[in-house]
Amino acid sequence: MFLLRHSPATWAFSATADGALHQLLSDPLHAPPEAWVAGPALERPAAPLAPFFTGAKIVGIGRNYKDHVKELANPMPAEPVIFLKAPSSVIGPGEAIVLPPESSRVEHEGEIAVVIGRRVRRGASAEDARRAVLGVTATCDVTARDLQRKDPTFARGKSFDSFCPLGPVIRVGGGLDDLEVITRVDGRERQRGHVRDMTWGIVELVHYVANIMTLEPGDVLLTGTPAGVGPLLDGNRVEVEIPGLGVLANPVRTLEPA
Repeated sequence: MFLLRHSPATWAFSATADGALHQLLSDPLHAPPEAWVAGPALERPAAPLAPFFTGAKIVGIGRNYKDHVKELANPMPAEPVIFLKAPSSVIGPGEAIVLPPESSRVEHEGEIAVVIGRRVRRGASAEDARRAVLGVTATCDVTARDLQRKDPTFARGKSFDSFCPLGPVIRVGGGLDDLEVITRVDGRERQRGHVRDMTWGIVELVHYVANIMTLEPGDVLLTGTPAGVGPLLDGNRVEVEIPGLGVLANPVRTLEPA
């Protein structure tokens, strides 16, 4: 099943990523999928879909793919590296990633993102963590690499407005152990990774983070990026694809002077 925001006020779902849509009369962040109530059929919107993020926080995981750790010449961590991205960095499909003047090196990081569907916190079991996952979607963890290296924390380099595209749909249900992510810039493949390449798997990450901070419905967990990160330039088009889910596509532009 695939879930999306048909408009800022309306959820919709479909049996396939690009199939017929029905309005969802239930709140998917407070009702389990088996209890969802279907509404009338909806026309698929011609404009880009609305961003679906409604949570309080975006939790990022750094250095989860060994080849990415090597390409940035970082030491391999003994446990997951956690950082936060500002909720205001979220944009939807088709919206522009804006290059800020403070950075001379903005890079793409295509990733699998996990959307939390039920509250999970310290003391939860691994099975509780698995049940807390509403679904997965595509994201680009856009990063001002020069600022990330300069600053003592990742906050600035990860949180400029537009630095967290999400979408286009959430895949609800299905396994979490056979997912692939592919990143292209102007049609050229730059990254390809599979969850089997992760040091820590999806459920393990949800469980780890939940024992540090409570994860609430709507929160998003970014699971790390594979090797192949590279620069973004004005006029580029970035695509992050999770096969079977769809393609998240965003143009890139330079911030216009005020």
